[in-house]
Amino acid sequence: MLYTIIKALHIIFMVSYFAGIFYLVRIFVYYKDTDEFAEEKKKILREQYTFMARRLWNIITVPAGVIMTVCGIVMIFLNTGLMKMPWFHLKLTFLIGLAAYHYWCWKKVLKLKELNGETIETPNIKLRQANEIATFILFLVVFTVILKSSAIEYWWQLIAGFFVLVFLIMMTVKLVNKNKKNK
Repeated sequence: MLYTIIKALHIIFMVSYFAGIFYLVRIFVYYKDTDEFAEEKKKILREQYTFMARRLWNIITVPAGVIMTVCGIVMIFLNTGLMKMPWFHLKLTFLIGLAAYHYWCWKKVLKLKELNGETIETPNIKLRQANEIATFILFLVVFTVILKSSAIEYWWQLIAGFFVLVFLIMMTVKLVNKNKKNK
């Protein structure tokens, strides 16, 4: 029963964490979108986006990430057999990628504060593409956890499907960005 409760908490805070990460990078995109605005409007919006990013990071994303991680570690201790499962090693590998993405987001939040309203050097399209990285990691982790051993057995179909998904999302981002420039 305890394991099931911890698992439920892990899932709840995983959803909260990803909501925070998804919105955080979208705030970076909105900040960058202000490059073409009049100075007064740009200043006001950039102050607001910086404030929102810091609050989102400190109040939702990091606490949810910590609780999600603690629950995950507790589940490993309660079910040590997980560490013997190849699919679980694959999940942990994807979580290392998530940790790297988390670090990148943290550095961007710190950079926004340092910028004092100046522009982000990262091109808009790169921020929009970076916004999709958490989606890819979420897909990989969820499919691995749900499929378990089948994820290992059918790895090449999953990888092929993943690359098709990445391609479709990236092309959609480029198309939307292109249409936005034409307006």
